Amino acid sequence: MRWFAYPIKCLLFGVLAMQAYFAIQIGLWTKFNPDSTAFQRAERWRLCSWHWSCPIQSKWTPYDKISGNLKRAVLVSEDDIFFQHKGVRVEDMQKAWEKNQQKHRSGNKTKTALRGGSTITQQLAKNLFLSSEQNYLRKGQELIITGLLELTLSKQRLFEIYLNSVEWGEGIFGIGAASQRYYGITPSALDREQSAALASALPAPKCFDKAQYCRKANIHFPTRQEFILEYMDRVALTPTPKSSSSK
Repeated sequence: MRWFAYPIKCLLFGVLAMQAYFAIQIGLWTKFNPDSTAFQRAERWRLCSWHWSCPIQSKWTPYDKISGNLKRAVLVSEDDIFFQHKGVRVEDMQKAWEKNQQKHRSGNKTKTALRGGSTITQQLAKNLFLSSEQNYLRKGQELIITGLLELTLSKQRLFEIYLNSVEWGEGIFGIGAASQRYYGITPSALDREQSAALASALPAPKCFDKAQYCRKANIHFPTRQEFILEYMDRVALTPTPKSSSSK
């Protein structure tokens, strides 16, 4: 049975080594900003291949230089209780599971079987390290990385990295590049309407940027923008303090 045990040990060692690599990378981000993400590198290759010059736009903006309007708008759009949960929203994941099971039973077996239910931390885990392929093994790895991110980095730091790495159009990554691309201003100057418009783009950023990508996007940006404007003052930008029990 040794011939069988050896490859199993190699596989386990490889998996553990990969998790150690992820943990070390995340630990470094307590002090340093990520140079790029797996998704950015994949997009750069798609758009530019081996060409040295590439229309990828990205400019890091510190957290305190980003408009509070934009922060609140993004929370409404993507994860309204980000500062309260521990990385996953179990209820949302259960709903996504049920939808995908219904799709599976109906015979629609596509590679996009897993959908919905992702928090900002889960989106960050996927963008930083993983491919865009959708399957249950990748989803499991996403959850492990999500746990490492939540254990290692503060909520504010997670949100800062997310806002500086998320896609906002073809080749446009991070709020620094997005605010300049769409409005010609810095992230600190974004008003409520501009912030809501940018946040409305996140589910389909390429469609928001270029109409040619809208064939596959089922989203009405003005309606989503109105929804964000209505609710953006109701979200918290800091963890809700626990009330002390009365003695």
